[in-house]
Amino acid sequence: MKNVLRIIPWNKCFLLSFSLLPLIVITGFYGLYTNKFYFLKIDNYIFAFLVLIHLYFLNSLLKADRDSSMPLNSLRTIEFAMYAILPVYLFKMAETLYVLMTYFDYSEHVFPPTFLPVGILILLLQALLILLTLTTFQHRRDRLGPYRYDRINEL
Repeated sequence: MKNVLRIIPWNKCFLLSFSLLPLIVITGFYGLYTNKFYFLKIDNYIFAFLVLIHLYFLNSLLKADRDSSMPLNSLRTIEFAMYAILPVYLFKMAETLYVLMTYFDYSEHVFPPTFLPVGILILLLQALLILLTLTTFQHRRDRLGPYRYDRINEL
């Protein structure tokens, strides 16, 4: 993990995350099989809401880094929510991988020409999102330190 932290420092991690999250939301509406965008599926909006929580976590982390006197209770709560969102990111990546693997199972069907290139791009973006999320957790531990549970009721 230390090598990853050297490759992706604190500022670069935030810039990559902030630029990657809107791309992930846009690709979440895209249907690989049909080469169309689906804006009427509720599942896509649920994932977009989770990405908003991720953006709020990054914003709170930036504020906590700038202001060292800021209490970390709200940041701790949001980080625990991010621990619950991380398996959703893993599930979405596994789902995309499964869809890409069906290309070889149904080779007699006609797939759009963008199926593999866009699918691989989406898979790489999702893998990068998971890596950046884990890197952000480690940067938070290194820069802000551990949370203090003995003062849990402080504002």
